[in-house]
Order: sequence, then structure tokens, then C-alpha cells
Amino acid sequence: MTAFIHDNLGPAFLILAVLFAVALVGLGIVARRLAELHRRLDAITRGEDGRSLQGVLEVHMGRVVAVGDEVERLSARTAALEASGRRAFQRICLVRFNPFEDTGGNQSFALALLDADDDGIVLSSLHSRGGTRIYTKAVAGGRPEAALSEEEAHALALARGATAGRVALAGRASAGADER
Repeated sequence: MTAFIHDNLGPAFLILAVLFAVALVGLGIVARRLAELHRRLDAITRGEDGRSLQGVLEVHMGRVVAVGDEVERLSARTAALEASGRRAFQRICLVRFNPFEDTGGNQSFALALLDADDDGIVLSSLHSRGGTRIYTKAVAGGRPEAALSEEEAHALALARGATAGRVALAGRASAGADER
């Protein structure tokens, strides 16, 4: 057997040298591909300002936390605004009328101002040649604290039926005439 190895040592060495050269070429190709992959990975993970992916993610997480804090603050402000908004006058109606035959025009009025819970006031002004008188009546839950005139009741009914944020207007040429 040693004679066989001794006789074939040259060709075996040549085959091993070729295999070694092929392995070195393969190793070079793999090394080049690995270097290209590292370059691509660095390009992907480097932030806009050249920092690492970890730095970019830390900045991003800081922004996410800041946005979360701002959303909480805005939620608290929104809740406060919604609560105070319910108490603001949202439904308003003005009814103009002429209660007396001796005065011209619709200079008298009944003004109903209601919040979201139908609480508010009815303000009335009666204009005559001798002067103007102003009256106020409280409203709680849509019910007046005192008896209302026909015009005041009409203003209250229109205000209760009005869409929030809208003003309902009604005018009468004389007491009992139709709405305009």
C-alpha cells in the first residue's frame, strides 16, 4: 500500500492543491458576500444622522412616550371642556313680537338660553311707548320656575328643539301672527 501511495503522491498532491485553490476562491467569494451584507446591514441600521439602530430606536421610543403624555394631557383637557361645555348655553331662541297695538314694529322679545341639560333662563323685554321692561325666569330641566307668557313658552319650546350651537329665530308682526 505504501508503494501505491508513493507512486500516486504527485497526482494526489496536485488534486489537493486544486481543491485547496477552489476552497480559497470559495472562501474569497463568501468573504466578499459577507462584507457586502455587513455594508448593507450598516446602511439599514444607521440612522439619518449616522447613529446606530439602537440610537434611532431610543429616540423613537422617547418620541412615542412624549406623544403618549401629550395624548393624556389632551384627553384631560377634552374631558374638562366637555364637562364645561354642557353647562354653556347651547340652544338659543329669540322670538320677537309686538304686545301692544299702539307701538310699531317687533321691538319686544322673548329670549330662551338653554344648556345641554335644558337648564337656563328665559329673558323677556316688553317695549311700550312709556318704556321698556325686562323680565327673567329661570328654567331647570326644561321646566320654567314661573308661568310663561305665550311668547316666552314659544321661545322655550323652540330652544329645546334647536340643534346645539344653532340659534332659532321667530318674529311676529303682532301678537298671534304666524312665525316668519
